[in-house]
Amino acid sequence: MTIYPFVLQLGPLTLTGYGLMMMAAFLMSGWAIQIELRRRGLNEEYAADIVVAAVIGGLVGAKLWYVVWTRDWENLFHRGGFVWYGGLLGGIGGVLLNGWRLRVPRQYTMELTAAPLALGYALGRVGCFLVNDDYGLPSTLPWAMKFPEGLPATTVANLSRLHATFPPDANPLDVVAVHPTQIYETGLMFLAFLWLWHLRTHQHALGWRFGVYLALAGVERFLIEFVRAKDDRIFGPLSVAQVTSLLVVLAGVAIMVRLNAPGPAETQLPKRLVPVPTQAAAV
Repeated sequence: MTIYPFVLQLGPLTLTGYGLMMMAAFLMSGWAIQIELRRRGLNEEYAADIVVAAVIGGLVGAKLWYVVWTRDWENLFHRGGFVWYGGLLGGIGGVLLNGWRLRVPRQYTMELTAAPLALGYALGRVGCFLVNDDYGLPSTLPWAMKFPEGLPATTVANLSRLHATFPPDANPLDVVAVHPTQIYETGLMFLAFLWLWHLRTHQHALGWRFGVYLALAGVERFLIEFVRAKDDRIFGPLSVAQVTSLLVVLAGVAIMVRLNAPGPAETQLPKRLVPVPTQAAAV
């Protein structure tokens, strides 16, 4: 199967599949947060606060991680070059910082964002697929795909630089089929979202589900990296993302252990989470 990038041209405006899916990811994540706030009888406007902070922090973090890794500050001004773990850390930092500004305890924010984070990541990986980026190693499986205009194209020459091996007589210009790891990740993280959504009524302290999310996300990325086409395996067979994944899993387990017991009942809601009276109630 051969896949080409999805690009929508609207006059002078160019819309890529990645940009559209990132927008969908943030909107759907915000919607999921809003539903959870409504279920808990809290102020739904806090969902917008979280999404805006996540967008700003995520974009800044993803770009800075890439710039530091490549050691090329010119990449700061290029359209491409965003790293997921940088986006995750930047997004978390932005959301928690904004929550601190609004005097919302971080455990509220952690609890509200656990499942939506998994949903947003699943949708974001669809965007990677639509721009033919972040694919896997060569494969002969029935669902393997060729990306002749990928980032970069899945040619023998490009994949060889990404630690793929080929016979000595392989034509460097041949386009080969690879694992569609973007789709693998979408499926796995959507399952993670469904489980985290099911755990909304857990009996642990607020924020426990965030630890579950980190553990699931770390394990998923660690395993996927074994079939990803990567050029950053500087820790023997492990990539930078896999080492980072292990740290993320440890952080998730630590949070789950710390917040395992039921938390104390909240006697007073943070001001930002106090429900806004409806017009009928105000009358």
